[in-house]
Amino acid sequence: MKTNLKYIVFLLSASLIACTAKKEHQGSGHVSVVLSQSILKDKIIGGWAGQTIGCTFGGPTEFKFKGTMIQDYQPMVWYDDYIREIFQTDPGLYDDVYMDLTFVEVIERLGPDAPADSFALSFAHDDYRLWHANQAARYNILNGILPPESGYWMNNPHADDIDFQIEADFAGMMCPGMINTAAEICDRIGHIMNYGDGWYGGVFIAGMYATAFVSDDIAYIVNQGLKAIPKESRFYAAISDVIKWHQQYPGDWKQCWFEFEKKHTSEKGCPEGVFNAFNIDASVNAAYVVMGLLYGEKDFFKTMDIATRCGQDSDCNPATAAGILGVLLGYSNIPDFWKPAIEKVVDLPFPYTSMSLNQVYDLSYKHAVSEILSNGGAVNGDSITIVVQEPETLRLEQSFEGMYPVKELLVRKYILDEGINIDFNGNGIVVLGNVASQCNIPSSDYIALLEVFIDGNLVEKVSMPYDFTTRKYDIFYKYLLENGPHKLEIKWINQDPDFRIYFKSYVVYAAESPEQMNP
Repeated sequence: MKTNLKYIVFLLSASLIACTAKKEHQGSGHVSVVLSQSILKDKIIGGWAGQTIGCTFGGPTEFKFKGTMIQDYQPMVWYDDYIREIFQTDPGLYDDVYMDLTFVEVIERLGPDAPADSFALSFAHDDYRLWHANQAARYNILNGILPPESGYWMNNPHADDIDFQIEADFAGMMCPGMINTAAEICDRIGHIMNYGDGWYGGVFIAGMYATAFVSDDIAYIVNQGLKAIPKESRFYAAISDVIKWHQQYPGDWKQCWFEFEKKHTSEKGCPEGVFNAFNIDASVNAAYVVMGLLYGEKDFFKTMDIATRCGQDSDCNPATAAGILGVLLGYSNIPDFWKPAIEKVVDLPFPYTSMSLNQVYDLSYKHAVSEILSNGGAVNGDSITIVVQEPETLRLEQSFEGMYPVKELLVRKYILDEGINIDFNGNGIVVLGNVASQCNIPSSDYIALLEVFIDGNLVEKVSMPYDFTTRKYDIFYKYLLENGPHKLEIKWINQDPDFRIYFKSYVVYAAESPEQMNP
């Protein structure tokens, strides 16, 4: 095996397959990896380019295949102007990239130790569109609930959703081989919008990115990322089962997918996914990323294709899988077929940002070298030495404990004078809906003011902006009430004839599951 100083990778364990290996031991017993500057930057470029390519590749099928795979006969679109056209026609597709870039920009201004509030306030005041845990957190932050409370499940019904998982790529790319350093960054930023499995998803993804700099063994990369996740968590159970089924069915990703669907896709958190085929849970979509990586066998197209065909959030999952593989391969080894589309946009401002991808490449390289030096590494001429970290297990967090969905009612009604009145039996409720315009007003600063009563007691005053960017994602939610019968009443205080409250549905939770109540 030829040794090349431009790309020296070491044997971290018996399972680690090295391409051009050299092991270096520090005095403390740590193992180090030496990369050339050009290889390090090539891997960073590969990560960002892979993420952007994968997001675009899976965009047309996003949430069109819920609880079902995309069949082989369905073609996937790709052509050289594809990314540039999507930049112009559907920039909101890239929320998993432009959110990353918000955090990159804050780090550039304030450094990697910037407090969580700085990251939170930056994205909360940006004008791009957000959904689920991100939008719930944005509303919380704009209304005085700052991190980590902004992502805590009692304040955010979407705490287990995919949001931070699709935004943690930057943390892995700025921490090559340094999985614990990436996890610390994820702790601060991930709890802005998520908790529990939603946070674990980001740590897991960042850990795989970090490990992809120092190993080309996909199974090892997945296992290293998983080491940070507590074994008692639902997230760990989901990913460890995918690893097990891959070993059991190594040539059949669809059988692995079927086994996973049977065991792990009962949605409990996101109220839109309860009693619904829709599933934006972090652990479910992380499992599809892992299926793409394990069954893709380091083939760029195959990895993206499988991650996409698993369904659900089928743009974000191939984006993550292709980003991790892009780090492993380096941009220079991504097949040429995909490069014209990305190279046509590298100097354009990325949607909803002032940065181009070329600028992001440079900043990410700068931040990576800074983190390497801060964590015991060194730069000697063209060589960069990385002190590799063995993953440390995170604390256990689990959302929605003691909460079991027992009822959903689709209302789909526009409310004015009558308000909202619900009698329910349980220990929690989420009311879904939004402020709607009677006149199709494109923009307005109107804010609906609501008063919420439970069992006759005023429990919350709610402000619901009509504006899409600052909107409240769910009308109302309350968890861990005393289990039993309750009466919910919502009064609209400042009614306006140009607007209505769209009451979409509500979900009721109880202290016991239906199976426990009816054995």
